[in-house]
Amino acid sequence: MSLNGPDALRALDEALRDVRREEDEIAKRASRGAELLLKLQAQEAELYRLLGATRLDEAGRAAQARLIAEIDNTVETAISRYDAAFADAEAAAQHAEADLARGNAERSALQSEASKRDSELSAHVAMARPKLGSDAGYAAKLAAARELAAMAEAAVAKAAEAAADSEQKGRAWRVDPLFMYLSGRHYGTPHYASRGLFAGLDARLARFIGYDAAAANYALVKELPVLLRRHAEALQERARAAAAEVAALESVAIDSAGGRSAREAIEALAPRIDALDQENVVLQDRRDGAIAARAALAHGNTPAYIEALDELDALLDHPELRPLLDAARAAPRDDDAGVVGQIDDLLQRVKDERAEAREYAEQLGVLAIRRRGLEDIQYEIRQRGFDNPHSHFSESRLVHDWLNEFLRGGVSTAAYWDRWRQAQSWTAPRYGGPGGGWGRLAAPGNGARLSRPRPGRDAGTLTSAA
Repeated sequence: MSLNGPDALRALDEALRDVRREEDEIAKRASRGAELLLKLQAQEAELYRLLGATRLDEAGRAAQARLIAEIDNTVETAISRYDAAFADAEAAAQHAEADLARGNAERSALQSEASKRDSELSAHVAMARPKLGSDAGYAAKLAAARELAAMAEAAVAKAAEAAADSEQKGRAWRVDPLFMYLSGRHYGTPHYASRGLFAGLDARLARFIGYDAAAANYALVKELPVLLRRHAEALQERARAAAAEVAALESVAIDSAGGRSAREAIEALAPRIDALDQENVVLQDRRDGAIAARAALAHGNTPAYIEALDELDALLDHPELRPLLDAARAAPRDDDAGVVGQIDDLLQRVKDERAEAREYAEQLGVLAIRRRGLEDIQYEIRQRGFDNPHSHFSESRLVHDWLNEFLRGGVSTAAYWDRWRQAQSWTAPRYGGPGGGWGRLAAPGNGARLSRPRPGRDAGTLTSAA
């Protein structure tokens, strides 16, 4: 059983919603645990009051009462600030989510309209196809466009391989301190500035390590990916130009067959869909930032929360509080056993809550990686026009077994995307060859790489989003 493009995109949208719901639930559980940790500090202080009743003199009990009041006030203030910060982070995530939902709804409406106009266009394309099929000039340009698109894609892949190879081979030079010392001083280049004794010492060192030959080889290793990338970019530009020529000939033939209105309608819709896709990327990044901020709050990884816990620990370490537990263990009295047992239970609960907080943090981290991976694949499908009704995926397991495998961490984002890419095909001749999307030829030379730009990473060298 196969999937068409819109069905595939809807399945990914549903998977993203499931991941988001799980993120929300875990974040709320983690936030309750973070609040509980603060409250447990106050409960611990109250238990020390029972031990102090018989071990402290009047002045000590008064000092203890002041400390417990200060702890209660610190806990109350910390919880109030924590709740406000978490509410702000939650609201930011919800606002970004709402904006994304509105954008997706608008895009879905535009896609539906484009589908409707595409059905009209298909009838006119069928009429125009015989004429195009007998046009030797069109056949030659289409063949050239397909060949250039294939060459561009191969060149992009080769440039990516060269970049990875350069990174691996260049490591041997980069970890050599003597080589990097001379390289950092620009030895052997017009920028080398040393004279006299230092220049002589550098020259002896260069001869000793064979620097001249090593530097020449290192320069080649670094330069090759640059040259291949430039070559790939030049091929991509030629492929785009060839694709535009094919599209122009097709447009003339379709218009002659009466399809101008449908074609122009789709061409007007396409940039609006593209704009929403670009806005979607911005909103997803904004949501990612809001979720990351909320996650940090949820498991207590913020300066304000850590400072509050440190302050409470310092207060509890006063002689009138925690040291009383050591005294009760060393010289127990009649009523101590029950109190000591309660304190031990409470301290064990604190350990359990902290361990659970670490588990929640790990779960939220994994879910964030999976969500971003699904977003990256969704981005590729949209960018390449694979959500078009003429696009089909031959494997329904993409949104069932393989999706579950990805969500469990069994495969990386890059590997999961590779399965999507290999399963995709075009079912209509108009959308075959170098083409794709709504009456437009897809950008050639994308290759197998994930290309979504994200803050803090270079899209030009991205090979995996995992």
